[in-house]
Amino acid sequence: MKVKDRMSKNVVTISLDGSINEAFRLMKEKNIRRLPVMDKERLAGIITLSDLNKAAPSQATTLSIFELNYLLAKTRVKDVFSPEKELHTVSPEDYIEVAAKLMLAQQVSGLPVVDDDRLVGIVTETDLFRALIDILGVKRPHTRIDALIADGPGGLAEITGIMAVRGINIINTVMYYEPALDKYKIQLRIEELDYGPVVEELKAKNYEIESVIASPDND
Repeated sequence: MKVKDRMSKNVVTISLDGSINEAFRLMKEKNIRRLPVMDKERLAGIITLSDLNKAAPSQATTLSIFELNYLLAKTRVKDVFSPEKELHTVSPEDYIEVAAKLMLAQQVSGLPVVDDDRLVGIVTETDLFRALIDILGVKRPHTRIDALIADGPGGLAEITGIMAVRGINIINTVMYYEPALDKYKIQLRIEELDYGPVVEELKAKNYEIESVIASPDND
């Protein structure tokens, strides 16, 4: 799955000459926490709600509401925007795990998507969460089986073979290594709510079943 499949394409932006008041208004109206900052057609950076709150006068100020509104209306994004701040972007052709790793490494919750120096979208942690839910197939009725597999070849193939023989459709499989156990943990989601027989067969073949959860609802 690529960034272009999950990014928001109708990006709300603000110019360097836009006011802080306008930035606050856009974030409130669109229910967003970040705005790409444009210098004409060029992406100059990104400003967040946290940046705006830091730039706004403290609640302890002695300014009247009229003075405060005047100050916010006169203060421009370029006055509080730091052009030296490193701008992190992704390409629409990047895979979503690239975006996720970059967000985690840089501790940001959203990334502008740039193609040929043009801003074409924005991808946020919410987009990645939704992608993860779709990848895992948790919206469909299913049974999740968590099991441990000894480190070595053939374990996953045997499990999928068991499902195939029984005519059970596998929604998805996630497998990762647990160093403390020196085993692989597998999370298997199947389109079968009557899981008893297949779980018993897995146990009979010496697979250690950690948990089994049936989810009949697709909410």
